[in-house]
Amino acid sequence: MSDSRISTHVLDIAQGRPAQSIPVTLEGQGLAGGWKLLSKGRTDTDGRIEELYPANLRLQTGVYRLTFEVTTYFRAQNVASFYPEIVVTFSLRDVTQPYHIPLLLSPFGYSTYRGS
Repeated sequence: MSDSRISTHVLDIAQGRPAQSIPVTLEGQGLAGGWKLLSKGRTDTDGRIEELYPANLRLQTGVYRLTFEVTTYFRAQNVASFYPEIVVTFSLRDVTQPYHIPLLLSPFGYSTYRGS
């Protein structure tokens, strides 16, 4: 694993395989409540993005959100889906810990949790 303190892994549980090429955006919430773009990426062939948090920024406590643009993934498979995007908002309280946010995905539902 890289030095990134925030990572994700997307699994298509309907197909039983990693979900590749999903656009993912990481944002941090500012003091005034607005969101600041931190990085963008796409899941790799294993459904992962290891380098989410920019290496040149020090990880800070606060509220962050990941946005998974799942429409493009399902559209590429000619599969109808209910959610065009999935937004996962989470809090970081201890910046010495890694934060892994997996997404289990199907065309009509999803689940997420704090992984290790």
